[in-house]
Amino acid sequence: MDKYLLVVMGVLMIGIPIAFLESSTGELRDPPLFPLFWVSIGGIIVIIVYSSYKNKKATQKANRERRRRK
Repeated sequence: MDKYLLVVMGVLMIGIPIAFLESSTGELRDPPLFPLFWVSIGGIIVIIVYSSYKNKKATQKANRERRRRK
């Protein structure tokens, strides 16, 4: 996984507890920020899917190059 994807994933993972905790007092929010929670979960899923897609394409390209040399 690229460095920038790890940074973005870290920010999204930090957003999950922020959705449920009050930043000033540390107590649970009465109505949690569900949009922030679901956007963070969705972003993490998108990053994982994109990263695996990118790795799959790189592997296919390496296999193609290896076959071409023979």
